[in-house]
Amino acid sequence: MAKHVFLTGPPGIGKTTLIQKATEALKSSGVPIDGFYTEEVREGGRRIGFDVVTLSGRRGTLSRLGSDSSTARREYCVGQYLVDLVSFEHLVLPVLRNVDLGSDTGKKVHVIDEVGKMELFSQSFIQVVRQTLTASGTTILGTIPIPKGKPLGLVEEIRSRKDVKVFNHSTESSQDKHCRS
Repeated sequence: MAKHVFLTGPPGIGKTTLIQKATEALKSSGVPIDGFYTEEVREGGRRIGFDVVTLSGRRGTLSRLGSDSSTARREYCVGQYLVDLVSFEHLVLPVLRNVDLGSDTGKKVHVIDEVGKMELFSQSFIQVVRQTLTASGTTILGTIPIPKGKPLGLVEEIRSRKDVKVFNHSTESSQDKHCRS
């Protein structure tokens, strides 16, 4: 039986919206839940980057459009976006490290939206996700990108785990308000 649930699908299909709705339903049912989701940041109708938002409402920068004059390290780039690794780790790692690795008494759902290229620049994030996947008292509700280009190690690891169920969220399923496996 699957212990963890991940959604996958193309960008903009509604994975984060679905995660947010599931989060609200779990919260209102009294299920202990924590984690984060990513949110587009727009300025004048144009996407300028992404923020990370914790379920407790804290917000930080994940990425912003880069410029040639930027002093950010170029190796932390995805397309035209520069990843702010320090901001991401400062916000997300404490939330994910709040995992009880040894007991079932503190069962908790952890929302991880998303395990994607930007997030995977962080070796600490990779380590914490792996620990969370194996922790006895936790279940992950997360998102992963659809396979495209070079495989992402941790994403493929998640896909191949026996305790993970991956649902493909498609345009068709968005219109039907259902996910298909």
